[in-house]
Amino acid sequence: MSSPPRNQPPRKKAAAKSSPAKSGQGRPAQARSTSGKPTSGKPAVARPAADRPAPAKKWTPADTSHEGERLQKVLAAAGIGSRRACEELIEAGRVSVDGEVVRTQGRRVDPLNAVIHVDGSRVILDDDLLYLAFNKPRGVLSTMADEQGRLSIGDYTAHREKRVFHVGRLDADSEGLMLLTNDGALAHRLTHPSFGIQKVYLAEVPGPIKADVKKRLLTGVELEDGPVQVDAFRVVDNMPGKLLVEVTLHEGRQHVVRRLLEEVGHPVSRLVRTAMGPIQLASLKPGKMRRLSKPEIGTVYKAVGL
Repeated sequence: MSSPPRNQPPRKKAAAKSSPAKSGQGRPAQARSTSGKPTSGKPAVARPAADRPAPAKKWTPADTSHEGERLQKVLAAAGIGSRRACEELIEAGRVSVDGEVVRTQGRRVDPLNAVIHVDGSRVILDDDLLYLAFNKPRGVLSTMADEQGRLSIGDYTAHREKRVFHVGRLDADSEGLMLLTNDGALAHRLTHPSFGIQKVYLAEVPGPIKADVKKRLLTGVELEDGPVQVDAFRVVDNMPGKLLVEVTLHEGRQHVVRRLLEEVGHPVSRLVRTAMGPIQLASLKPGKMRRLSKPEIGTVYKAVGL
């Protein structure tokens, strides 16, 4: 027997013929559709269950499944009251979720995204948001840092883990209430004139007061950058040679109170902001700050329509 030519692989032996399979045994099963008819192409391969991604379940405001947390539990955790008290609020129709009044117990909500109101006031659920009232002393700059090393608001907040920023400004010679927060949406509405947030100031001016001052302030005074009209004006104290007056307005222009009172003949020697929207300075001492309570935050949100 001659050997195969070099560089040629040896021929394979022919496979033995198999006997015909009985009743279809040995033939691969043909894939069938749901209607029972054979499908064309290769047989379908079943995908392991572990490899098949489960369809994501979308949370909806009306969801009462196992997802989310019970509404009364969320309200209690936010400091609204005990769970039983929160259940009574729900039953009375005083609670809304995403604009819808909820009266049914067992409603579940997404505490990270749900917008919840009680009696029209927003319930704050995000613990990462910080709201502070600060009594800015005279001489402190309304900035979080100063390149020249002058004293600024940032020097009073440097020890805090959460970074905050000031809402609006007070000039260095003015003092009083400032709000500090890391809530950008709220800060924008508080400072935008279209939302009409009132600010109240106490100003020390020389006296006696002129007879037409109040009328001029209420009807509008023309300044170099346009007219300014106050919302309210009253004399708080009349001292020898000077007055303490209260001015309420929603303008936010630079030095507007000082310029306004100087225009009507009463230049300001001392200026203190005592209120911003529903938040009061009250007895907070200069250089000190305090956290706003959750009910206070709710009133601020309500004031700006959130």
